[in-house]
Amino acid sequence: MPIVIDAGPVPGVSEINVPYVSVTVCTPGTSGANAACQTIDHVLLDTGSSGLRLLNSTLFSNLSLPAVTQSGNAIGECEVFGIGATWGSVLLADIYLGGEVARSVSIQNIGDQPGGATAVPNDCSSSGVIQNTAALLGAKGILGVGLFTNDCDQCLIQPVAAAYYTCTPTGCTGSTVTSAQVVKNPVALFAQDNNGVLIQLPAVSNAGAAGLTGSLIFGIGTEVNNALGSAVPYATDSYGNFRTTFNSVLMSGSFIDSGSNGLFFQDSSIPTCSVATWAYCPIPSPMSQSAINAAASGSPSAPPVSFSIVGADNLGQNIVAANIAGPNISNQFDWGLPFFFGRSVFTAISGMSTPGSGTPGPYFAY
Repeated sequence: MPIVIDAGPVPGVSEINVPYVSVTVCTPGTSGANAACQTIDHVLLDTGSSGLRLLNSTLFSNLSLPAVTQSGNAIGECEVFGIGATWGSVLLADIYLGGEVARSVSIQNIGDQPGGATAVPNDCSSSGVIQNTAALLGAKGILGVGLFTNDCDQCLIQPVAAAYYTCTPTGCTGSTVTSAQVVKNPVALFAQDNNGVLIQLPAVSNAGAAGLTGSLIFGIGTEVNNALGSAVPYATDSYGNFRTTFNSVLMSGSFIDSGSNGLFFQDSSIPTCSVATWAYCPIPSPMSQSAINAAASGSPSAPPVSFSIVGADNLGQNIVAANIAGPNISNQFDWGLPFFFGRSVFTAISGMSTPGSGTPGPYFAY
């Protein structure tokens, strides 16, 4: 599937380092001339989450995607991200991606009112700004192609705060969901090429770029164009984290995330920007740095990853930046989209075998 990095879906607003794909959803069970389908562009491609989430405002009413229910009540979902949370109902859809299909998959309908409930549950709204418009989300939806099949395995066992709910017009109550109801990574449900994804984006100079295109390739070791080759797998823990050592500090909650627009880590010696206050503005700029990645177990360990940081206040008109970074919590190094530039980066789904690796998912490889 093509990946495009452009200014985004909102006229007059320029998103920075956001990879977009186009996704086709259809009413389950329809096909051929009777198919009720819609293709939605500017869906954020995210290796840091699992499942498809689409803004209700973008969906055609004639799709008639059926609601997922529990004992006759609608199911609502809150999904928490670093920038806030998405809230909405859970629907069923057939999902078409790059010639492959995942049928009758639970997806999140962002901004919809599950069961007629008009209020967002308190534990969801307190998780951050509710991202229910393209302007807030920076996209028309999110395609999560991360390390796990389900977006919340724990929710199959017990209610989890700011996760799943059963809803009526008077409100929503936290609940469990079944395996058939939980929002799923559609890649894991393909008939083939279902063990992970490969993202390929070209290198970007320190000067940045006005736009970029690349490829999302399904499967790992299943086709001639998705072999691991010389890429090394770094197995994660059950939370999707591995180890990064930066400035001699071990960050055991680290991960690779195409949905993050920069590299995010804690370094109090680097000043933050005056305009883009979420980012670092180093002096001098660019500032050269390096870090070492390793599997969650500590082995294997990668050669140092070299990177540079340029102040985000100096991007000009460019919407692709190879070297923006910002603060994060102390035990995490978030290898966001700049890590993907000039690399082939694999994300292997938990429990899936990956020919040529000797290692089952979950892992990242590059």
